[in-house]
Amino acid sequence: MPTSSKARAKRRIAVLEEELEMIRQEKGGKQRKTTFYVSQGRAIRRLVVLYHSVEDMIAENDRRYEFRSSLESTAEQDRLQRGYVELTRVLPWLHERLGDLDQGDSEDMLRKASNLKKGADAARGDDTSSLKELVATWVNQEFRPSPLIKSNEKYSRGFASDICGMLLCPAEWDWKQNSVKTGIRDRTTEYIVSENSWPLFLYENYQVNSDDLEEGLLKSKLLVLAFKAVFTSPSSAREAEGDGDGADVLENNRRARLRSDQTKVKTCVASIINMKKVTPRAIAYVVCQVRFALSSVLSWRTVDADFDYEAFWCNIVDFFEDTPGPVTRRKVEKLLEWWTR
Repeated sequence: MPTSSKARAKRRIAVLEEELEMIRQEKGGKQRKTTFYVSQGRAIRRLVVLYHSVEDMIAENDRRYEFRSSLESTAEQDRLQRGYVELTRVLPWLHERLGDLDQGDSEDMLRKASNLKKGADAARGDDTSSLKELVATWVNQEFRPSPLIKSNEKYSRGFASDICGMLLCPAEWDWKQNSVKTGIRDRTTEYIVSENSWPLFLYENYQVNSDDLEEGLLKSKLLVLAFKAVFTSPSSAREAEGDGDGADVLENNRRARLRSDQTKVKTCVASIINMKKVTPRAIAYVVCQVRFALSSVLSWRTVDADFDYEAFWCNIVDFFEDTPGPVTRRKVEKLLEWWTR
C-alpha cells in the first residue's frame, strides 16, 4: 500500500535520529571508559613504578609463568615482578582481565595501557608542579634562608643555593666545609653527587650519625610534609610535625569516609586509589619528588648531571624490599611502622 512522501521522509528522519543517538551513546561510553582508565592510572607512578611501563611488568610476569621451570632473574627483573604484584594490589581488576584476554583483545589492551600511562604521567606532573611551590615554602619556614627560596622558579635552587645544597648534599660529606661545597659545585672527581648516596634531606632533624648512616634515615619532616601533600592534601601537610603521625594515611581515609557520610567533601588521593597503608614504593616516589623540587632542574628528567633518578628510586625500593637478612628486615618493618601508626 503506497504511503505519502512526507510520511516516508518522517520515518527516515526518525531512523537517522535513532542512529545518531546510538552513535552518541557509544561515543559517550568510550569516553567514560577512557576516563576510567586514565583515572585508575594515576596511582601507578605514585604506588607502583616511577619509570617502567605497565607492559614491562606484564611481560615479566608472563615470562615467569611461561618459563618457571628454568627461571633465572636479575635484580631488575625481580623488582619488576614485585611491581607487578603491587600493580595487581592497586588495580585488582587488571590481573583478572589479563587472564581472560584472547588474541583479538590485544589491541584493546594496548589502548587501556596507553590510557593508564596517561593518567600515571599526569599525576606525576601534577605532584611535581604542586611540590615545586610547597617545598620552597617549607624550606623557607624551617630554615629562614636569605634570600628566601622563590616558590615560582627553580634557578636559585640546587647546589647554587646554600640551603638547598645542604639538603641535597650526600650524608657522608659536610656541606659546611668549603672544600666540599666548592667541589660539589665544580663537579670535581672527588665530589660527584650520584644516586648512590643518601642526601641529607632524608634524615630526621637533617642530622647524620657518621657511624651509622641508617640512623634517622627516611624520617625527615620534609618527607612527611610532602607525603601528606601528595596522598592526602596540601592543607593536611600543615598538621604534620615530622614524627610519623602526620603520614597516617589509614586514619585519614577513615576520617574522610566518616565526613563523606555527613557532607560532601573533597576525597583525598589515598582514598581515591584505595591506599590503606604507607608502602615502600610510595615513600620512594615522594623522595624522588622532593629531591627534584630541591634541585634547579626545570622539567622532569631521568638524569640530572651525575644523578640518575631512576637508579635512585630503585635504590630506595631495594632498601625496603631486597633486605639481606632478618635483622635488616626488622629494621625496615619498624621504619614502616613509624610511617603508619
